[in-house]
Amino acid sequence: MGAGNQQERLDAKWIVGFVDGEGCFHIGINRQPEMILGWQVLPEFRVVQHRKDTQILTRLQSYFDCGTVGVNNGDRMEFRVRGIRNLTAIVEFFRQNHLRTKKLDDFERFARVIEIIKNGHHLTESGLVEVATLALKMNRRRNSSASKILRDYAPDAN
Repeated sequence: MGAGNQQERLDAKWIVGFVDGEGCFHIGINRQPEMILGWQVLPEFRVVQHRKDTQILTRLQSYFDCGTVGVNNGDRMEFRVRGIRNLTAIVEFFRQNHLRTKKLDDFERFARVIEIIKNGHHLTESGLVEVATLALKMNRRRNSSASKILRDYAPDAN
């Protein structure tokens, strides 16, 4: 079966391969004085594509029955999933349909953060430190908020 036909089907194996190449599991951490510890944890799952391939993002949205499709930056569009209920469904999908690249490491950390949030542990100092530690090990960029949390709550971790 050709790649075009597989893309039309949008089956689980195709999605896994596509996300292995184009997806991102991200843990945002923002200063939020109204929150218990002054920090808000914002996990999200994203897939970014050129505007000409927006249809694949809308098909992912339809497949998962959640998320939004919108502008990422310039001519790039993104499928983005937020919210603990929706992200739990994403985690369950990838638990049943395993990633095959190094992205699996980011996924495992992401899944752990989702569990921490579901248990409310991110609202404790130790839970926030664990989230920050996991976030710093994900993706390619440094997370300055996570670094500040470790500096403030776990100075020996730096």
